[in-house]
Amino acid sequence: MQIFNLADADQGFIDEVEARSHQNVKNCYQCGNCTAGCPYTFAYDYSVSQIMRLVQTGQKDAVLKCRSIWLCGSCQSCTTRCPNKIDVARVMDVCRHMAREEGYATERAVKIFADSFLDSVERHGRAYELGLMASYMTRSGRVFTDVDLAPQVLMRGKLPFKPHPIQGREQVARIFERFRKGGKNA
Repeated sequence: MQIFNLADADQGFIDEVEARSHQNVKNCYQCGNCTAGCPYTFAYDYSVSQIMRLVQTGQKDAVLKCRSIWLCGSCQSCTTRCPNKIDVARVMDVCRHMAREEGYATERAVKIFADSFLDSVERHGRAYELGLMASYMTRSGRVFTDVDLAPQVLMRGKLPFKPHPIQGREQVARIFERFRKGGKNA
């Protein structure tokens, strides 16, 4: 990591991450338990504890442009290991949402999958697997990826041709509507 002058810290970024995550990131004293328990550290450009330090020091660009926040599986391993009871996974989620809002998507395939998933839930009230898969393949250009698995999956009934009818579909639609009206704070 490069040397950083704390006088250059983006206090607004720190405040926004804390407000949106409802976590006090200043309580992190860099014990490393979050990183030690993270199953995805091998793929990150910054470890979880480094992300926490970058947030603490207000390095907005470094955080929002990194790969790590997009690769986080939100498994909560970091959160359960934190001796200060910081919900580190929530901080990672908030940073990912902020990156999306700022137009950063360093892991394009992850963003495309998330967009396809949310579109499916909004449209059908839950994930419609076949539609989700078709949307992801179309948007990502990965049309023939894993096509060899299709016969097995179809024979086991894991990809129904029609979405499952669910109760409460209207309530799910209202959640999306509220979010669109309320923006990032909804």
